[in-house]
Amino acid sequence: MAREFQRGHKAKISDLTPGTDLYVGVQIAGPGLTFDISCFGLDANEQLSDDRYFIFFNQPKSPEESIQLLGAQAGDTESFRVTLDRIPANIHKLSFTATLDGAGQMSQVGPGYIRIVAGGEEVVKYAFTGSEFTTERAVMLGDFYLKDVWRFAAVGQGFDGGLDALLKNFGGEVAEEAPAAPQPQGAAPSFAPPAQATAPPAFGAPAAPQAPQPAPSFGAPAAPQQPVHAAPTIAAPLAPQAPAPYGQPPQQPQFGQVPGQAAPPYGQQPPAAPPFGQQPPAAPFGQQPPGMPPGAPQGMVPQGVPQAGAGLQAALQPYKETATGQRWTSQNQQLMRVDLTMGGTPVLARQGSMVMYQGKVDFGYKGAGFAGRMVGNATGQEMQLMRCTGRGQVFLAEEGSHLHPIELQGDGICVSAESVLAFDESLQYEVRRIEGHGIPGGALFTMQFQGTGTVVVKTHGVPVVLPVTPTTFADCNAVVAWSAASQVIISSQVRLRRNAYPGHSGETVNLQFRGAPGNFIVVQPYEV
Repeated sequence: MAREFQRGHKAKISDLTPGTDLYVGVQIAGPGLTFDISCFGLDANEQLSDDRYFIFFNQPKSPEESIQLLGAQAGDTESFRVTLDRIPANIHKLSFTATLDGAGQMSQVGPGYIRIVAGGEEVVKYAFTGSEFTTERAVMLGDFYLKDVWRFAAVGQGFDGGLDALLKNFGGEVAEEAPAAPQPQGAAPSFAPPAQATAPPAFGAPAAPQAPQPAPSFGAPAAPQQPVHAAPTIAAPLAPQAPAPYGQPPQQPQFGQVPGQAAPPYGQQPPAAPPFGQQPPAAPFGQQPPGMPPGAPQGMVPQGVPQAGAGLQAALQPYKETATGQRWTSQNQQLMRVDLTMGGTPVLARQGSMVMYQGKVDFGYKGAGFAGRMVGNATGQEMQLMRCTGRGQVFLAEEGSHLHPIELQGDGICVSAESVLAFDESLQYEVRRIEGHGIPGGALFTMQFQGTGTVVVKTHGVPVVLPVTPTTFADCNAVVAWSAASQVIISSQVRLRRNAYPGHSGETVNLQFRGAPGNFIVVQPYEV
């Protein structure tokens, strides 16, 4: 029975199979993507000291044929034959990689795997998905490495560059392409028979259960059987067709022509569809719109004709996931994505703020402890948090609030606990007291974050950031955050005689900010 590996799992080859003549299959695919799958034979310094052990489409085997590129078969995008007992002593690692040929990124790939097959039987498989990557253009899938004995490791590590960058990373050189020699003009081709298709190599079929043997012989897995009639049948609504002339059979629509739509004259293109979101131009009075069958009633829209020319994919394009290769990425004003695979630090987020996640993510309760709960209840700065750990992407939002990631590099910021959505666990945070004698209780409280990491602040509407001057005041119910180096003073306008009568301004308690140039405050267009 095949063992299922996760990223980072390792095992001795002898624990997986007694065989040393192995089949390695890689399956990776994505819509509109093309891949180059290669094997790098590295020395003890993990460098490609001998270019002959870079096995790819232009060099399908090593000199002694211990590593051979076999091509696509048995459901695998690419396959290799690895004979461990024939690998030279200077080769200490075989790294199997997949790189994109052309535009795209690894986050677009579908479910894939790398597997090892011995004697026609699969012994180990490491499965992966595109959700484990972001903007990388290459991925190191798995390694055979020599540590006393040969072992296998599931790697699954993304690489920013393509095949050329990966080759340089392993110490290889990218050869410059020589210009093609000009072909002689007018030369008659010589006689040559058509090329014969090369038959795929034959492999041993899986043997019937017998007594234990020293080692299984090399054999590729059998090709998976494709189910018959597995695709669902799609039925489109019938469109009214114009009646055929008397005595003639009805004509079938031409390829690419919508049923019920009149074919354009020979040599002419059909009328272009209007841009997405716009209505087609109205036909002159008494004439049929373009594409309508003759004799159709005025205003009738033929069935099967889309109302918008761009189609469903173009309509959804503005809302696709945004991948920047960074740990924190704003998907839009109200949605934030954090990639837990980057940085290796858990994230603390407000409980219930997760709207979607991809990958393998664990959510746990983050308790504040008895002292923390006492301080939070007494100051109003209690945060109900959850810890997000694992490898994947978590999407966070709360009640459509605008979200703003603020990256700290050793500096600090003061934020009300009500305005915090999430932050890196590496940040230090504590309740800070703002002294004042003009308000009930004699003080205000806020949360101060300091260290290296990101804190996501939520606001009602688009905030404004103002520099701190000696005459900067803010309503304590509208201010969201300010720089930790700012000096905050309570400014009270409470007057008992004026408050005894109706009609006062209501602006009784404000915060005055002072500080050196470079300090700031963030104010939202909303009062809590």
